[in-house]
Amino acid sequence: MNQFKTLALLSVLSALLISISYMLIGGVQGAIIGVGLAAVTNLVSWYSSDKIALAAYRAQPISQAEAPELYQMVKRLSDRANIPMPKLYMVPSPGANAFATGRDPEHAAVAVTQGIVQLLPKDELEAVIAHELGHVKNRDTLTQAVAATVAGAISSLAHMAGYGMMFGSRDRQGGNPIGLLLAMFLAPVAASVIQFAISRTREFEADAASARLTGNPRALARALQRLEQGARQVPMGGNPAFAPLLIIPAMPAQLLSKLFSTHPSTEARVQNLLKLEQELVGRA
Repeated sequence: MNQFKTLALLSVLSALLISISYMLIGGVQGAIIGVGLAAVTNLVSWYSSDKIALAAYRAQPISQAEAPELYQMVKRLSDRANIPMPKLYMVPSPGANAFATGRDPEHAAVAVTQGIVQLLPKDELEAVIAHELGHVKNRDTLTQAVAATVAGAISSLAHMAGYGMMFGSRDRQGGNPIGLLLAMFLAPVAASVIQFAISRTREFEADAASARLTGNPRALARALQRLEQGARQVPMGGNPAFAPLLIIPAMPAQLLSKLFSTHPSTEARVQNLLKLEQELVGRA
C-alpha cells in the first residue's frame, strides 16, 4: 500500500510540474517544456543525487582504518540485508543525524554525523544504520531525490515566471493573470506538501526494515527519542531541500505542522516500532 501511495504521489508531482509549465509558459509549448523539465530533473536525480546530497552536508568519505567499528557495523548489516556495502561518509556536524543516498544499492552511500556517533550507544547506532540500509534496499534514496529535484524545479519555474511578470512584456498573450498568480504561489507549496508526504511514507517503511534487520525495534525507538531531543539542543544545518533524507527532522518537531513535516512524528514512529516488537515476539 505504501509503495502504491509513493508512486501515486510521484505521479502527481510530475503532473504538477507539467501543469505549471502549461499555465505559466502557455499552451502546448508550455506542456512540452514541462515534460522536458520532468525528464531532465529525473535524469539528474538518477545520476547525481548522491553527489549533490553529500556535498550539501559537506560529507567526507571515511575508510575502515579511520572508523573500524563503524565500518564493520555497516558491513555486517549490509551482508545481513543482502545488499552491497554502501560507501561510508562522515558529516562534520555536532548535530546528531544520518542519511542514505544513491540511485540504487550498487551506487549507495550512508552518511552519519560526528554528533550521532558520539551520542548513541552501539545498539541504537546499529538500529539507525539498519534504518538507512532499509532506505537503500527499498530504493527510497532515488525516490526521495527525484521528489526533491522535481519539487525544486517547480519552485524555480514559479520564481522565473514571477520575474517574467515583473520585468517582462505586459503584452504577453494568453492566460488568466489571477490564475497565473495563484499558480506561482500555490504550486511550490503543493509540491513541498507532496514531497514531504512521500518522505513520511518512506520513513515508516525504513523503520520496519530496521526492526526486521536487527530484531530489536526498541533500540530504534530509543534512538529516535534521543535524536529528537538532541535536535532541540543542537539543530542540524544544511540545505532544507535535503531534510527529507535525514533520519530525524533537522528542526524540532513542534515547530513544524503535520502537513509540512518531512517526517512522521517521533511518537507515531515509536508506537509503530513497539507494535512491530510485539509481532516479532509473537513469531519467535
